[in-house]
Amino acid sequence: MASLLGEMVGETVGYRMRLDNRVSSRTRIEVVTEGVFARMVLDDPVLSGISAVIFDEFHERSLDADFGLALALDVQSALRDDLRILVMSATLDVERIAALLDEPPVIRSEGRSFPIDIRHRDRSGSGQGQERIEDAMTAAILDAHSQEEGSILAFLPGQAEILRTAERLEAKQREGRLPETVRVVPLYGNLSQKEQDLAIRPARGGERKIVLTTSIAETSITIDGVRIVIDSGLQRLPVFEPSTGITRLETVRVSRASADQRAGRAGRTEPGIAIRLWHAGQTATLPAFTPPQILASDLSGLVLDMAHWGVKDPDALSFLDPPPGPAFAEAKTLLIQLGALDADGALSPRGHAMRTIGLPPRLAAMVIASSDEGYGLEAAMLAVLMTEQGLGGNDVDLDERLRRFFREGGERADQARKLARRMVQAAKGKSTDGGKGAGSGGNSAGISTGISTGTSAARLLMHAYPDRIALQRGGRGRFVMANGRGAELPETERLAGAPMLVIAT
Repeated sequence: MASLLGEMVGETVGYRMRLDNRVSSRTRIEVVTEGVFARMVLDDPVLSGISAVIFDEFHERSLDADFGLALALDVQSALRDDLRILVMSATLDVERIAALLDEPPVIRSEGRSFPIDIRHRDRSGSGQGQERIEDAMTAAILDAHSQEEGSILAFLPGQAEILRTAERLEAKQREGRLPETVRVVPLYGNLSQKEQDLAIRPARGGERKIVLTTSIAETSITIDGVRIVIDSGLQRLPVFEPSTGITRLETVRVSRASADQRAGRAGRTEPGIAIRLWHAGQTATLPAFTPPQILASDLSGLVLDMAHWGVKDPDALSFLDPPPGPAFAEAKTLLIQLGALDADGALSPRGHAMRTIGLPPRLAAMVIASSDEGYGLEAAMLAVLMTEQGLGGNDVDLDERLRRFFREGGERADQARKLARRMVQAAKGKSTDGGKGAGSGGNSAGISTGISTGTSAARLLMHAYPDRIALQRGGRGRFVMANGRGAELPETERLAGAPMLVIAT
């Protein structure tokens, strides 16, 4: 947006995210994440200096987007009747959203997408069931590469499938079935910013790219040179179980809206081809839209923010889909156990401190409790690496990731450490004994070396996940948690031999 105006970011157009912001006194358009916007409303209910709020790509229906819209509508109705609200997407549930917004004008634009030839390639079956998605994707990529021109964007459900597909393609290169001038590049959330930029950057002269991605590239991103999209038709979504407090990932079919968004990536810069790895008749059976996160998420952060807003009953806000009763009740119970709410559901002083820290409630409680013990910075850094993808590597052992994070260089790691220090300062003085100097530098020797202070990631995490303390049960890599659920680690993992773990999910 800034480049279209011939300006630097931070002049007319700026942005604000959790670890970075580029705004100035000249900024008139501020691009923010949905979570940042919700906090902006909660901290400044009249949205001072803001005349309009635009919710883009609203079809994704993140929990923060739904809550942010509900807050904006509440502000508009009670405090700012001049506030303008625009909800937009290429694939929008127009009727329901228009009803929520009290039937505003609806503006439709056909845009300027190039023609897209949609083809279907059904995954073949066998006696053992359907062809593995990695094998089907590899075959489709090889055929498309040999028959068509341009770079390829391939959608897979998750990181594991991306890595397995990349291995197969690299093997084909070694066999000579794929030219050496083809670059196979992954794109998923756990990659560093540098690695993600490599995937988005146009192919060099004489090269073609094959970008293997999750839904992260479904919207907003245009990768120059891509004119072929291959869609597995699958995505991985988090599903929260209120009875256990655990969020698990499920692989499910994409919605028709998502399939349309993915196909649209092929026609951004020239006519393209979208190959769908399912039978044409199955498209009609896909759900119309991706299920909203609010229906299958841990709602503890939402309930905490609602309490700060002075709302105990979700019916008091205009949610497009109201939060489910069982998950809402479970979240309230957890917050009472953490000391964030009183028995009546009102925000407590500890709950106010937890909100100030700006973390999910369990992790905020960990930072406060650890500050009381003198390990506030370690806990804050652990919380940051757990909520910011790519920091400290991807090791399943959080002790190892915490060690790496303490040593990690680069601007993003420096910003993350600054954020952790701000979190400690928020906890300091808010905790029950003033923080015992946590984060003040009095424990600098311990802080500089992280977990060699006598603490560990497990000791810190016990404050956040007491229900996830796990004991080994009769075999390497097999555990039972305090909540009664079983858990497994691959036997090759170093932690598989541990007698006890804390499992943070």
